Amino acid sequence: MAMKPVVIRFFAPVIDATVNALMSAVDQKMKQGIKDFIILISSPGGSVIHGLSAYNYLKGLPVSIATHNFGSVDSIGIVIYCAGSRRLSVPQARFLFHGVSAQFRGEQNLEEKLLEERLKGLRIDMENIAKVIAANTGKSAKDITDAMIERTTLNPEEAQSWGLVHEIKSELFEAGSEVIAIQFQQQPQPPRKP
Repeated sequence: MAMKPVVIRFFAPVIDATVNALMSAVDQKMKQGIKDFIILISSPGGSVIHGLSAYNYLKGLPVSIATHNFGSVDSIGIVIYCAGSRRLSVPQARFLFHGVSAQFRGEQNLEEKLLEERLKGLRIDMENIAKVIAANTGKSAKDITDAMIERTTLNPEEAQSWGLVHEIKSELFEAGSEVIAIQFQQQPQPPRKP
């Protein structure tokens, strides 16, 4: 009897803690001989470096991965979604493309070289995201970059016409499948002193 795919529900922002939890869950199940995974994903996006790392890791594994948008896959979440060799979406979902940004803290002094370095980093991030999505769809890297600059939102049918979604399907997985949940736990803030 064939083993059912292990289902990993990634309902989280793309940050170091959630990406590490995702990779650890896959590692643990691979050690148990699992070769088929379904990653259910609904994410507001997050860190470019963590999203690209997750994509490269999942794409390079000797396993079969299907990804399934069960709500909204935004920003760098689309890159993780592209790790699936089969990509599905529920009918009531969306995909949001947008550019990358840099965060500056407080009254930070930035000299010209540091600004150039930041700008070059943003351009490389944008290029890498566009390359990944283009490699997994019928679109060119320029088309993807333009979609990011325009802050393009696609419904599942539009995403399917782009080659991003292979199938629109409400059913997420078979009954009796093992489901591993990955979600972000907000740390409780200590009470403020008056």
